[in-house]
Amino acid sequence: MSDKHVVSHGVSYNTANEDDEGQRLDNYLARVLKGVPRSMLYRILRRGEVRVNKGRVSPSYKLKAGDVIRIPPVSVTEGPVTIPSSNLHLVQDLKDRILFENEDLLVVNKPAGLAAHGGSGIEFGLIESLRALKPEQRFLELAHRLDKETSGCLIVAKRRSALRNLHEQFRQRIVKKRYLTLVPGKWDRRVHLVDAPLVRNELRSGERMVEVSFKNGAPSSTGYDVVEFLNGATLMAAMPHTGRTHQIRVHSAYVKHPVGGDEKYGDKDFNAFLKSIGLKRMFLHAFKITFINPADGKMLKVEAPLPPELEHAVEILRKKADE
Repeated sequence: MSDKHVVSHGVSYNTANEDDEGQRLDNYLARVLKGVPRSMLYRILRRGEVRVNKGRVSPSYKLKAGDVIRIPPVSVTEGPVTIPSSNLHLVQDLKDRILFENEDLLVVNKPAGLAAHGGSGIEFGLIESLRALKPEQRFLELAHRLDKETSGCLIVAKRRSALRNLHEQFRQRIVKKRYLTLVPGKWDRRVHLVDAPLVRNELRSGERMVEVSFKNGAPSSTGYDVVEFLNGATLMAAMPHTGRTHQIRVHSAYVKHPVGGDEKYGDKDFNAFLKSIGLKRMFLHAFKITFINPADGKMLKVEAPLPPELEHAVEILRKKADE
């Protein structure tokens, strides 16, 4: 006998309150329409069936207190939360990847290959996985994002007040992030900053590409420090001062030292070499994040060790340099 049942949601008009302020519309809908697949949520958003203050808005629209949200009728077959078997090892792995946790937030060491959140074509991401693992936690929201193929420190808020606090810290650039990346060639130690405006374009295929544009781009800058010179490559620390999409990847490629393993902006020969030594992912890891702990106002530093597969690649290049 099935324990699933059909839940029908009629047209409703919800008024956003202070706790909803700052939440993305798509995440708000996912919370209100429990059990409705993300694909359906994005479909009704694309069709304009969801309205805010009687107007169409994008899925990324951030709610304000007092906004009136029209939610169309939807029906969904609802059952217990299940974790797709294809992601099972990643989801279960998250239990051991929580680097820091208190009543306000947690910092998780996101694995490469797991999207930060579900979306178009991706039903289950890290945030959905955490909600499945922590069903008793009523509120879990991403404070920021990492690319699917990037690993490392990711902050998840457990309270609306903490999320607002963290968003304000990001706006004021209080949050500092330090990434480790492997790039081809010998980086010039004198280059400590790449300051190049970025513009985001969407290709006909729907693929998102970011490029440097001094005419149309938004101000973007990334700091760089050499960590170690290796055989034919350099281990770098990258510190984004702004938070543009694909920023480190595009800035690194702009100065002819693209991120190793980056299929979109990278160097084909260097990528092929990395594959030959066993590296099957992009070498970009959010190694450290520093921010003010909303609970006590003190500066908090959280670090995620370099994953074994990245450490292994570095070790091989070190040995080659010693030969």
